[in-house]
Amino acid sequence: MSTLLENKRIRINTGIVIRFLADAALVQIGLALGVAIRFYWLVAVQNPQLAVPHDLNELFWRDLYGFLTASLPLTVICLVTFSLNGFYTYGKYYQGKYKALVVAQAISIAYLTFGFLWLFLSPQHHLPIARWAFFAAWGATLTILVSSRVWNELWKQVVHRETISLETFNPEERRILVVGGAGYIGSALLPLLLAKGGKIRVLDRLLYGEEPIANLIDHPNLEIIRGDFRHLENLVEAMHHVDAVVHLGAIVGDPACSLDEDLTIDVNLTATRMIAQLAKAAGVRRFIFASTCSVYGACDERINERSYVKPISLYAHTKLASEEVLFEMADENFQPTVLRFATIYGLSGRTRFDLVVNVMAASAKIDGAINVFGGEQWRPFVHVEDAARSVALALESPLPLVGRQVFNVGSNNQNYTIRQIAEIVKEQVVSAELKVVSSEVDLRNYQVSFDKIHNHLGFEPIWTLESGIQQVLEAIASGEVDDYTLSRYSNVKYLSEEGTSQLTHNDWARRMIEELANQ
Repeated sequence: MSTLLENKRIRINTGIVIRFLADAALVQIGLALGVAIRFYWLVAVQNPQLAVPHDLNELFWRDLYGFLTASLPLTVICLVTFSLNGFYTYGKYYQGKYKALVVAQAISIAYLTFGFLWLFLSPQHHLPIARWAFFAAWGATLTILVSSRVWNELWKQVVHRETISLETFNPEERRILVVGGAGYIGSALLPLLLAKGGKIRVLDRLLYGEEPIANLIDHPNLEIIRGDFRHLENLVEAMHHVDAVVHLGAIVGDPACSLDEDLTIDVNLTATRMIAQLAKAAGVRRFIFASTCSVYGACDERINERSYVKPISLYAHTKLASEEVLFEMADENFQPTVLRFATIYGLSGRTRFDLVVNVMAASAKIDGAINVFGGEQWRPFVHVEDAARSVALALESPLPLVGRQVFNVGSNNQNYTIRQIAEIVKEQVVSAELKVVSSEVDLRNYQVSFDKIHNHLGFEPIWTLESGIQQVLEAIASGEVDDYTLSRYSNVKYLSEEGTSQLTHNDWARRMIEELANQ
């Protein structure tokens, strides 16, 4: 097996080198064409008198010198730009018009970079080739590289249809372990995975009972292990013959995490490392980890996966630390995928009303009041069903595309301020009173770009904020939700009322000591 993997790695590296060298040659061909087009235009069209041998010879050698001077630096800048745009890693998975757009954008950036650097750094402050030839070279390079990649894609699809079955994941033939499968996202994810015909195993303590997944318990392809994912014996049992792991288990939300900081670190960080270590030891390559956009903290600019992260809450700190632990463990045989979810809303098997959209809608409908704390903070939002769809999509996508990658999960169209959320709720519950409170302001503030998951995986949310709010209002009107203030709908309320002691890591040891003491 190790020999096969090594041979495959050599083939992949060889393929990258070949594409790298081919692009270098195409860039130089494009530059040469640009210079040649200008030369032809001057000699044959604009100034036929240059056909005098002496003038023609001087023009030829001047253009050749300019080509040789520009060739190497332009090629290097192009290859660096292409690499940064993923041409040699996940670029082959770009599709259709987007592939052409990415290639065109990368070539344009490379040429602009070359032009600016040369103008500012060269002593003469002018390009080594004529400006007209420079633009012609840009157009020629653009045409050649876009055409080569589009033709390559058409050749694969029409003439020589290749399969990536070795890197894709067919849920019908695999067993997926969902850690925390009875939670808010998990109870929305399980129906999606089961509908695809997969065999699903859930490891969950069922802290909130079986109700979140009650309609699925008897499903023939669902196996439920009721246990704590921090206990080694539960994990070993759950990891047996598993092909992929989705880790959703955590204490979620800033208030809930603040109740017992040591417990939060134990559940959210320490356990994540242990789960990942066991998964890696068991030969699991696909590991999907649920993180949060809260890792970005507070920022006035729109941010993406490459932006600086600065968490300001314990919850976000544990998630970011977990991401780092996973990527430190990553190698060819263990390739985690991190999904940073936007603020979630909507209904699932285990609906929460400690989230801003849900609680505003419920409060407006039942109490006639919409309370806004601050209001100018920006947040990205995503429906819980769309969050679950992103997990299923990451599971099914080619591993080279999602392995060792971070994806923000949400939609560019669903970045809102808290005040805007309140106003959208009021549009649907006109009778509710909107109250703005300046105290207890949440300092988190961030707008997020979701271009990566849209462009790379084709992810597009189905739900809008308006339809999600309507879903909550209808659930209340129908009696499906009778009292949104019940502790089962709130992480912090439930843990406050029931006590965090039931989550203590060594509860089995404490019980054993108590039993021995009472003998």
